Amino acid sequence: MVEISKQANLPTQFGDFMIQSFREKKLFKGESYLLEHLVLRTIEIPENPLVRVHSECLTGDVFSSLKCDCGGELQMALKRIAKERGFLIYLRQEGRGIGLFNKVNAYALQDSGLDTIEANLALGFQEDERDYEIVRFIFDYYRLSQIRLLTNNPAKICAFKSMIKLTREPIIVECNAHNAHYLEVKKTKMGHLL
Repeated sequence: MVEISKQANLPTQFGDFMIQSFREKKLFKGESYLLEHLVLRTIEIPENPLVRVHSECLTGDVFSSLKCDCGGELQMALKRIAKERGFLIYLRQEGRGIGLFNKVNAYALQDSGLDTIEANLALGFQEDERDYEIVRFIFDYYRLSQIRLLTNNPAKICAFKSMIKLTREPIIVECNAHNAHYLEVKKTKMGHLL
């Protein structure tokens, strides 16, 4: 079951958006919990809107961590969406779906030499535990039939192609000394289009 909040205005440094929350009850590894996803959208929506489906990364999005490209991708996406009009779907699936607590444990394993995939596997998770079914619900809710998807992730392209007509647009953030290996793993092990 999905609960949907009312819509509200959200002025940001990137532009003016409408914000709405989608609350879903999930079961993961035998535990029930709530995920409260967010949608930011421009007031005017074109026929073929620019859409970014962004998974939560508290360390990158809020604390500007240099270990990943998440915060940079989020800011780049918001700038482009404000200008070109469309949607940011912000999924509350921290750490590729393993949660913040486990993500910090994965960081500790990365500090000892494992890459992001190896760390998730060492903790007993798959390399990516995210579920995109809520995205189908959101596409349907807003009656979207086609989108320009802002992503480098082939798994997202594959998942969303079964939901909606899409074309992909790249989102490339500059590499730094702290995330170069992370980006290389995304490219070589996960097939990201970098």
